[in-house]
Amino acid sequence: MGRSALRIGQPLAGGTKAESNQRLQIGLFGLGSMVLLIGLATIIGNQADLTQESSVPQAAPTTEPTEAATQRDPLADAGIVPLPVETPDAAQEATVVEDLPDSAMDGAGASGPEDTPNP
Repeated sequence: MGRSALRIGQPLAGGTKAESNQRLQIGLFGLGSMVLLIGLATIIGNQADLTQESSVPQAAPTTEPTEAATQRDPLADAGIVPLPVETPDAAQEATVVEDLPDSAMDGAGASGPEDTPNP
């Protein structure tokens, strides 16, 4: 016999026989629990379908329809009145800026010798 032949009493490549049996039991338990879980999900799904089919499609309202209530302004009810809205003319007047005369524009952005203090 060659060296590759298994000898009696030697552990298998995956461990001892007891370890191999334990791995087999865990695998079978896992497969069984998955089958039970899928079966339970199927039962729940079928019961939900039966309940949906047996329910009333469009349940009638238990109260008579009334006209829609008018919207109320809670601030006005409390006596709080918002500020008046400005008209576009007033808003434009507030943002108008007068032009500077041409003489003021000549030296506005430049820092020439007249702007620097004398030592």
